[in-house]
Amino acid sequence: MNRLEIILSLIMTVSILINIGLIVFTRTVLAQLLFVSEELGDLQDMIDSFAKHVKRVYELDMFYGDQTLQALMEHAISLNEQLETFEHIYSLTAEDEEQQEEEEFEDTDYQETKETD
Repeated sequence: MNRLEIILSLIMTVSILINIGLIVFTRTVLAQLLFVSEELGDLQDMIDSFAKHVKRVYELDMFYGDQTLQALMEHAISLNEQLETFEHIYSLTAEDEEQQEEEEFEDTDYQETKETD
């Protein structure tokens, strides 16, 4: 092996190692992003549920017009609206979950039709 072949082999080896490192790093970052996406989606659902619950309590005759509940309801609604700005993040996993549910539904339909035949 001459000097040029050795240099090119070293450059290729370093390039392969860098590419492998980038692949591992990318997978790790994507896994963390998906985790955060799922957590934000869950948080959005909880805040939405809380806002609806406070609204139902506020609309009861017993509590209608209570300033504390009204302020709490407005705060929950504004927090819910603020979380909607992150929808592009938590919608990443929502689409995956919907696709999985559709596939499971299609598999169930296929099995049911197969059993009836």
